[in-house]
Amino acid sequence: MSRKLAREAAFKALFQLDFNFDETQREFCEDLAIETMFNDNPKLTKKDLAYIESSVKGTRARLEEIDGIITAHLKEGWQLPRLMAADRNILRLAVYEMKFVEPIIAKNVAINEAVELAKRYGTDDSSRFVNGILEAISK
Repeated sequence: MSRKLAREAAFKALFQLDFNFDETQREFCEDLAIETMFNDNPKLTKKDLAYIESSVKGTRARLEEIDGIITAHLKEGWQLPRLMAADRNILRLAVYEMKFVEPIIAKNVAINEAVELAKRYGTDDSSRFVNGILEAISK
């Protein structure tokens, strides 16, 4: 099992759901995003699928709470919708991992993995931004 690949697939599913989500078809939308990301990477295993599913559905189920945590650590005047979608969803996944996964994933691991995703999918400034927000949240 590659947790790094599974985490990346979970991020991509969350990113997709940020743009293509119908609350009346919540389960269908989530299942489709998860299945799509799983099928896009033949290296993922059934264990990875379980991780992706629990991460995506867990993050989405606690989205308001997670968004509130992130928003509380943004600079004054900034709002979550103003963030780049990649940064927003990387932060969401990392906060979910740091606060709600049992057993809790070590904060330094969640932060490091989020920073790596930000380097790959964000802008030149994304990794520093993601690191700063998550470090503040972790305290």
